[in-house]
Amino acid sequence: MSLVRLNIKGISYSQTQNGAYALILNEIEGDRKLPIVIGAFEAQSIAIALEKEIRPPRPLTHDLFKNFADRFDIVVKQVIIHKLVDGVFYSSLICERDKIEEIIDARTSDAIALALRFDAPIFTYKNILDKAGIYLKVDPNKDDEDTEEDSVLVDDILAGELEPAVSKEDYSSKSLKELHSLLEEAVNNEDYEKAASIRDEISKR
Repeated sequence: MSLVRLNIKGISYSQTQNGAYALILNEIEGDRKLPIVIGAFEAQSIAIALEKEIRPPRPLTHDLFKNFADRFDIVVKQVIIHKLVDGVFYSSLICERDKIEEIIDARTSDAIALALRFDAPIFTYKNILDKAGIYLKVDPNKDDEDTEEDSVLVDDILAGELEPAVSKEDYSSKSLKELHSLLEEAVNNEDYEKAASIRDEISKR
């Protein structure tokens, strides 16, 4: 079976199911998306890894795993989403130490959180993408260059209807000084989703 490389398109959340998030993976050489419902902790960990400028005051579980692996010269070479059973995705970490390769079973959300920290590529098999891959509905009023910022709600995935996600809180009226203060406060409170939004507004300035 042939492997298809994926990248991360984004993360969105459910307005009706508390703690439910959607991780959207995109095939690099194609238009299909692979939506995976994940928990709040894993969504937070993945979001932190995507936002390189945000550093939690203490290492999260996946950061601890990365530090542990670095100390003992263990490298995660790649992640493979290798099975889909009853809507549940199964993944493997392909690791290497002293030129010896090992395959470790992992939840897909954990595997992707670690792949980001190791800069490891993410793959799935073509038959899984054929079975679970979808084409997102794109807002015709938006330019093509903006579609990469679109995300989907978990509610829409579960309902089979995909729509653009809700907009983020508007920080445009805040000064840079206020934004930096809010960013520091959000990181200290471990509200990394809010911190990411503030960091995006600072980057625009």
